[in-house]
Formats: sequence, structure tokens, C-alpha cells
Amino acid sequence: MPGKQTNDENLICDIVCVHPEVLDSYSDQVISLERATDLADLFKTLGDPTRVRIMDVLAKAELCVCDLAELLGLSQSATSHQLRVLRSSNLVKYRRDGKMVFYSLQDQHVVELYRQGLEHIDE
Repeated sequence: MPGKQTNDENLICDIVCVHPEVLDSYSDQVISLERATDLADLFKTLGDPTRVRIMDVLAKAELCVCDLAELLGLSQSATSHQLRVLRSSNLVKYRRDGKMVFYSLQDQHVVELYRQGLEHIDE
């Protein structure tokens, strides 16, 4: 097949040639190490299927821990643990109503992040 790369050696430049005009144009736009680390941590949080399933349910409705656990076939303890992880990454929020605690996605950005991820894998 024309143009098909057969090994990794074909995926790098054959010579070292730095383009100063490119470096000048983008050097102040490169993501900082701190921001890159925060983003990588966010994606690590989303890298767990149980947390993704929790987000899927919460993208549809606000639920209490008991209903969420039952719906996903998890223990309340396991559900609470995963919700703590999602909460520490600011992906979910909670509200207390008497003795009940209800969870939902943090905001519209999280909803869109989740939906765009689904659209990407469905393409």
C-alpha cells in the first residue's frame, strides 16, 4: 500500500532541522507542566469503567447513593468510594436533603466532556 509506514523508524525526520519561526510562534502557547499534570490526572480519573458508568447515570439524572449503587450493581461502599474520587476531581457534586445525599455531574463542562467522549468512541 503506497505511503504505508511499516516501522517506527519511518515515523521520524531523517535529519535534525529546527524551524525557529515555528518555535517563536508557539513557544508561549505550550501547556505548562502543572496544567498538563492536572489534565492527565483528570483523564486518569476517567480511566476507570466504574467511574465512567457512574458518570453515565449522573449525566441523565441526579441520584442518591443508594439508588446509584443499586442501578449499577455495586455496594454502597464501593459507590461512595468512586464518588469520592470523582468529587476530588471536581467531576461530581452532591447535595444533602435531610438524611439523603444526592449526586449529579459538577457542571455543563463535565456533561459536555462526557458526551464528546462518547461521540468520539462512537465514530
